[in-house]
Amino acid sequence: MPDLLLGALTADPAGLLPAREQMAVSLGWHIVLACFGVAFPTMIFVVHRRGVVRDDAVALRLARRWSKVAAVLFAIGAVSGTVLSFEMGLLWPGLMGPYGDVLGLPFAFEGLSFFVEAIFLGLYLYGWDRMPPRRHLLLLLPMAVAGIVGSYCVISVNAWMNMPTGFRVVDGQVTDVDPWAVLFSSGTVLSFAHMWVGAFMVVGFVVAAVYAAGMLRGRRDDHHRLGFTVPFGFASVAAVVQPVIGHVLGMRLGETQPAKLAAFELATTTEQPAPLRMGGLLVDGDPRFYLAIPRWGSFIARGSFRKPVAGLDTVPREDWPPVNVTHVAFQTMVGIGTLLAVAVVVFWIARWRGRDPLAHRPVLLGAVLAGPLAVLALESGWVATEVGRQPWTVWHVLRTPDAATDNPGIWWSFAGACLLYLGMTVAAYVVLRSMARRWRAGEEHLPSPYGPEEVPR
Repeated sequence: MPDLLLGALTADPAGLLPAREQMAVSLGWHIVLACFGVAFPTMIFVVHRRGVVRDDAVALRLARRWSKVAAVLFAIGAVSGTVLSFEMGLLWPGLMGPYGDVLGLPFAFEGLSFFVEAIFLGLYLYGWDRMPPRRHLLLLLPMAVAGIVGSYCVISVNAWMNMPTGFRVVDGQVTDVDPWAVLFSSGTVLSFAHMWVGAFMVVGFVVAAVYAAGMLRGRRDDHHRLGFTVPFGFASVAAVVQPVIGHVLGMRLGETQPAKLAAFELATTTEQPAPLRMGGLLVDGDPRFYLAIPRWGSFIARGSFRKPVAGLDTVPREDWPPVNVTHVAFQTMVGIGTLLAVAVVVFWIARWRGRDPLAHRPVLLGAVLAGPLAVLALESGWVATEVGRQPWTVWHVLRTPDAATDNPGIWWSFAGACLLYLGMTVAAYVVLRSMARRWRAGEEHLPSPYGPEEVPR
């Protein structure tokens, strides 16, 4: 860290450090809302369909309430997403100036997807008690597809930054631009699969945690059981599938980003076979405070118990990422993901054997904790991905100092962004808390963003 600060004070642009901090705060805050845009419409569709097909009043009430929560989160996410769109040009002119033509198409499609999602969310909110039930239900499908397409386009940009393709640099000029190559690269498909499944983990565990907390307070009615079971079911499947996708994605790093892989594994030298280091930090250039499991590092990184894992000694020192931050974030993501996967398997085995895990307080407490743990795993995964790519904004094409603005006034922008996100966090908490309190008091017809005032039939 002292070296980083010294560099920021000397050779690095004056705006580099505040630009990094602002982007980290903005992305870390917005990504949770993006997960709800990807996964929540599908969960609402499942409970709404159950209500329509089975004439289940509990499921219909749950779908109506969730739609209002989705509207509030979408309204707040629209603000944070707009901030991010301006930040790309404001904070990183060295990226968006030369490579804007490469990234323009994915960002354009993301904007269109956002508007489609907003339109159908408004129609869905308006359609309660005003449209035929099955037609009203179908409005959720384009809403869900738009959320998925929009997130795919954003992920394609991030995947391009890690595995650039679709252009050539000739005499310092970007030429032969192929934006479709950015959208459909192999790195994009795998990265999106990892993020898409992760979104269902986050939303599923967070929503289930809300109803688990209610059951801990004695609310064990059908509404809370259904509100827990549907999102927890989605999260369970995602938690089991995610390690497989992550393993496939991680095995590519040995060839595409060896420095990031070495930081993940805390490997200072090339080892064959490589151990798996549990915990640990890099202290004075040597790994310390870790538990080594022989050969498993090679299996996780290369899919074989015998293949070598390249160490940081194969990478020039100036190209090393911040090793400790990358390693700790990666291990946090993997550790939480493994814990959640094991927990859901045990839960469903107990259900399969005829037991009711929800009758036990420790299980409900664990379900409540699973929500914030899933969010922490998501944030840790993004930290590992983004910090592990440093010092490159575009891998081996554009260094981060060359992409950042040299405007020292960005510190004021960073302060303003922090105040904005703090205000939106407080507003979201107050609004959602108020909605929950009024629902418990028996009020069902609450106003929501993008929707009309509801009049009881």
